[in-house]
Amino acid sequence: MSPLDGLVALGAFVLGASIGSFLNVVIYRLPLGLSVNEPKRSFCPHCRQPIRVRHNIPILGWMLLGGKCADCGGPISIRYPLVEFLTGALFLAVWLRFALADPWLAAPYFVFVAILVAATFIDLDHMIIPHELTAGGVAAGLGFSCLLPQLMDQSTRLAGTGWSLFGAAVGYGLLRVVVEVGKIAFGRKRVSFDPPEKFAWKRDGDDDAQITMGNDAERWSEMFDRENDRLDLVCDRIEIAGRTHENVTLHGYHNRIELGTANYPLRMLDAFSGVAREATFPREAMGLGDVNFLAAIGAFLGWKAVLFTVASASMAGSLVGLAMVPWRGRSPYGQLPFGPYLSVGALLWLFIGPALAEWYFGLFRS
Repeated sequence: MSPLDGLVALGAFVLGASIGSFLNVVIYRLPLGLSVNEPKRSFCPHCRQPIRVRHNIPILGWMLLGGKCADCGGPISIRYPLVEFLTGALFLAVWLRFALADPWLAAPYFVFVAILVAATFIDLDHMIIPHELTAGGVAAGLGFSCLLPQLMDQSTRLAGTGWSLFGAAVGYGLLRVVVEVGKIAFGRKRVSFDPPEKFAWKRDGDDDAQITMGNDAERWSEMFDRENDRLDLVCDRIEIAGRTHENVTLHGYHNRIELGTANYPLRMLDAFSGVAREATFPREAMGLGDVNFLAAIGAFLGWKAVLFTVASASMAGSLVGLAMVPWRGRSPYGQLPFGPYLSVGALLWLFIGPALAEWYFGLFRS
C-alpha cells in the first residue's frame, strides 16, 4: 500500500467515525420520537446542555473528557466512542475490500453498514427496528442498484433494479412466512408459578399501563402485537373494580379485560391486582421490524445474501439464546432481539459470504 493509499484509507476511517457520531444521535433519538435534526448539536443526556464543538470530536472527544460531561460531570456511556470506532472500522473494511475492484461500490456499502449499525443498537436497546431505517434502506438499495447495477452483478440499470427488488421481496416474504408459521406453532407461552405469583396492573398514561408479575414488568401495549392476542391468568384471587374474585381465569386483551361474564374496558380501569398460579402469554416468532430489515438487506445484497443471512443469523441467535438460558430464568418476557444477528449475517456475506458459500457447497461436490 502506497502512502497515498494509506492516507485515503485513513480518510475512510475518519469519515466512518464521523458518520458514527451522527448514528449515535439516530440511535438515541429515533426510538424516542425525537428529531435527529433539532436540536442540531448533540446534547448531554443528563443536563441536556449542547456538547461544545471541540468536545464533539469522534472517539477523541470522549477520551479527552474522561467519559464525562464537561458541564455537569455526568457519565457518558462508552457506547458512544464504540459506535464511532465500529462505524469507522466498517468503513475502512469496505474501502479495503471494494476500492481496488470498483471504488464506486464503496458509497452504497458505506450507507448499508451505517444502516446496520443504527438498526443493531436500536434493536438492542428497544427491541424495535424503526420503519425509517428499514423503508429507507429498501429505497436506498433500489436507488443504488439502479445507479450502479454492478451492485447486483448486472450490466443494465433495469436489471440491477429488478434484482434488487427481487432481493427485497425474498427478504420480506421469507421472514413474513416465518412470522406467520411461528405464530401458529409458538404463539402462546405458558408459565406455571409455584408458589403462586403476585401481579399488579396499573395505568401509567392515557393510552397505556404496566403489568408487574413478581420481579418482571412489561408495558401492557407491548404484549399485544395483534388485535386478537390474549393474555390468560389463572388466578387464585383478583381484585378489580372494587370487587374480589377467587379461583377465576382472567382473559386480557389490548383494550379490555374479561372475567367470567364481566367485561371491563381498560379505559375505565386505573388498577387491578391479584395472585396467579399460571399465565399464558401471547408472543411472536419475531417482530415485523426484522421482516422489513431483511427486505432492506435483500435490496442491497440480493436474494442469495438473504438466504445466507437468515441461516447464519439463526445459528448465531440459537447459540446465544442457549447460552443465556441460565440468566434469563423463567421470565415470561425474556426475548432476544434478532436484528443484531441479521446484521452479523449480512456483514459476513458482504465480506466473505460468497467465498464461504462456495467452500461449503464444494464439500458436497467433492
